[in-house]
Amino acid sequence: MELYQLQGLTFSYPGQDQPALSSIQLDIHPGEWLTLLGASGCGKTTLLRQLKPALTPHGSRRGHILFLGQPLEQLSPAQQASQIGFVLQSPEDQIVTDKVWHELAFGLESLGLPREVIRARVAEMASFFGLEDWFDRDTASLSGGQKQLLNLAAIMAMDPQVLLLDEPTSQLDPIAAQTFLDCLSRINRELGTTIVLSEHRLEQALPLSHRCLFLEDGQLRFLGSPQELGRFLRQQEHPMVQAMPTPMRVWMSVGEQGDCPVTVSEGRQWLGSFAQRHPLSPLPLVSSPPPAPAALEARELWFRYQKEGEDVLKGLSVSIPRGSRFAILGGNGAGKSTLLSLLGGGNRPLRGSVSLLGRPLSQWGKEELYQGGLAVLPQNPKALFSARSVEEELSLAAPPPDRLKEVITLCHLEGLLGRHPYDLSGGEQQRAALAKVLLAQPQVLLLDEPTKGMDLPFQEEFAALLEALSARGITVVLVSHDIEFCASHATHCALLFGGILTAQGEPHSFFSQNRFYTTAASRMARDLIPQAITSQELIGCCCGREPQLTPFSYVQPSVSRHPEREPAASSTSSPPRWLGLLLIGLCLAAGLLAWQGVPWLAGLAGGSWLSSLLWLLTAAGGLWLLGLGRLPLQRLPRSPGRPRRSTLLLTGVCLLVLIPLTLLAGVYLLQDRKYYFISLLVLLEALAPVFLSLEGSRPQARMLVLLSALAALAAAGRAAFFMLPQFKPGAAIAIVAGVAFGGQAGFLVGALSMLLSNFFYVQGAWTPWQMAAMGLVGLLAGWLSRWVGRSRFSLALYGFLSVILLYGGLLNPASLLMFQPHPTLSMIVASWTLGFPMDLVHGAGTAFFLWAGGPPLLEQLERMRTKYGL
Repeated sequence: MELYQLQGLTFSYPGQDQPALSSIQLDIHPGEWLTLLGASGCGKTTLLRQLKPALTPHGSRRGHILFLGQPLEQLSPAQQASQIGFVLQSPEDQIVTDKVWHELAFGLESLGLPREVIRARVAEMASFFGLEDWFDRDTASLSGGQKQLLNLAAIMAMDPQVLLLDEPTSQLDPIAAQTFLDCLSRINRELGTTIVLSEHRLEQALPLSHRCLFLEDGQLRFLGSPQELGRFLRQQEHPMVQAMPTPMRVWMSVGEQGDCPVTVSEGRQWLGSFAQRHPLSPLPLVSSPPPAPAALEARELWFRYQKEGEDVLKGLSVSIPRGSRFAILGGNGAGKSTLLSLLGGGNRPLRGSVSLLGRPLSQWGKEELYQGGLAVLPQNPKALFSARSVEEELSLAAPPPDRLKEVITLCHLEGLLGRHPYDLSGGEQQRAALAKVLLAQPQVLLLDEPTKGMDLPFQEEFAALLEALSARGITVVLVSHDIEFCASHATHCALLFGGILTAQGEPHSFFSQNRFYTTAASRMARDLIPQAITSQELIGCCCGREPQLTPFSYVQPSVSRHPEREPAASSTSSPPRWLGLLLIGLCLAAGLLAWQGVPWLAGLAGGSWLSSLLWLLTAAGGLWLLGLGRLPLQRLPRSPGRPRRSTLLLTGVCLLVLIPLTLLAGVYLLQDRKYYFISLLVLLEALAPVFLSLEGSRPQARMLVLLSALAALAAAGRAAFFMLPQFKPGAAIAIVAGVAFGGQAGFLVGALSMLLSNFFYVQGAWTPWQMAAMGLVGLLAGWLSRWVGRSRFSLALYGFLSVILLYGGLLNPASLLMFQPHPTLSMIVASWTLGFPMDLVHGAGTAFFLWAGGPPLLEQLERMRTKYGL
């Protein structure tokens, strides 16, 4: 029986006219290794995620997927978790515990297996994967290769029948990547586990594959063995030829008959035979780069992260010529990113010095350094994005129009300006992030793993961009695991090992002297053409010809640069942000001093509403000056549609009838002694409408995780602002949850956040009342979402009124009911009157949090709801 059967599978993402997958017909056999390949955006990741129900993206799907003869969607959560393993691209994204041994046991614990079985499986996986030496270590202390190996071992502990892997080696150095793929090969060979792998790094993966699946624009173009793939691509003269392993590229370029070599060993044998029949052309002489003054220079750098820890850098010295493309290579954990942070001023060395353009880095002011000196592009380009579109992102710094147009042209972003940065592919995000840092007109550009996850067309486009920058005199320093890219496009290479640069030089001299840490072309042609280090050079020596990728041309700008120009002046159109930082620091210091019992601040700690309100206004002014409230008023994302009448009725009965009766029963029948029991009843009654409204279907794990995260955020926010009475973001987060996902979600987040946060404060008879009151605030926000979510003002106004009328209106008399056996109307009125000043502070704080942070959080939740179909 086939493991998977895909019958006419077509899938489209919401709002996309072109399907991501189109009429896929595929059978996956038990025990085979299937490699998915194709350009970025061709549908590889989409196809992989269709094979595991928990990760299936939201969208429109036609066709059928069968797993062992039954529809895939009929698998229970336990079945699909244990039988279908999935390894993500980023090692950090999949680790969920703090210890290696616990990570191995986590999946087995989730499946409810007996303790003896868990211990036996964990011991077996640790032995099989060689984890004994770091079995008790913290997961945070592992290198990238070790983390990815741990992810693989944790999945294999559940004994899956198939492993789905989405570019698992993209963030690993070549040695760690080969170690990981060797483990995969052993699993496939010895255990018979089916492997379905999506990969851009085909040099190592393709020789291990039984079959290859080539996707193009969502359509299956080819399915067969690697040798058959080589003949197909050569016959079609397809540009994908250039993404193939070096032996295949050279064989296809010369039009040879016979079997296509796939491995380096097969390539060496074929090249020796070819050289006997055809004379090889000599490699053109490679001239060394002309000498140039140093743009960036480091002398005797020593650095460690902890006082008693080991040194990461040990007397490292390097001089980087101006206008060069300087590549720093090394294994995971060697210190490449650390070195980049020292060169960029992010960290300071314990000893040694860094000079930029002949001046010590310590003599550069912050504004001067990052507005014309240097710029840093981090590993994750998303860290630089904060706007709704690429055009808005580039306009945040208010650059001159001619400069903005110049950078857009240089980075080839003309067709991407209206798109959200998070919706771009990996290569497009790199170009957008690079454009943002280039607007500062840096003279040195530091890049951390810039080609991570890029396919060959994007790499060639990115390389053309770097060459255009070098032609302008900009110095490019990049750390990378991609040996092939550095050999082809760097002017200088250096190897970081043991805290120092053990080797450096021009790429040909650097790679030709290495035997292991070198390119496939160098290993293949070492005996015949010792200086050949790239596939293009080897093809040229064999007089071969390859289909050409579409060339990328960048317009050389005519705007002249002025290296010695004055730093950019500070804007005078708005108050300085340091004043906002000063006010915020003043409020925090006052809160801490009041907590310590300083007499003249006793009113703040004791809950004086007037002093609390004054400090609240001071904090609000500080945050305003920092820019949180100075954003323009914009219409908020469209709120969810009005719920069905049956859902409203069910929610009303559970939340407005059962919960009040439960609270009164706790007061008068249990005398407030069973408040934990009452709190749990309130929580279960809040969950009841959520599960009953599903009408027999399973709840979305994504939705439950998101609501849990919002509740945790509200609880943590309440604890973080403990020193400021009633100045808490909990109500604001419950309101946002209600507006984004409906009244049920708002009630659940509000109630759960109060239960959790009281573990930081203290639990008591008031906990169920707090849960009900905060839940009611979120519930009504969901029911009135069409009005509440209309604008920033309506959101803040609802927060102000609801906290005073609903939360305060319920909690103030509740305190009376908890401690007064015979309450009267005058007592209830007095409780409202006495509690109103603090309710006023609470309402003002909630309004401020909603004004400053509500719209951005709503926007992110709206994007998540659309993307994941929540």
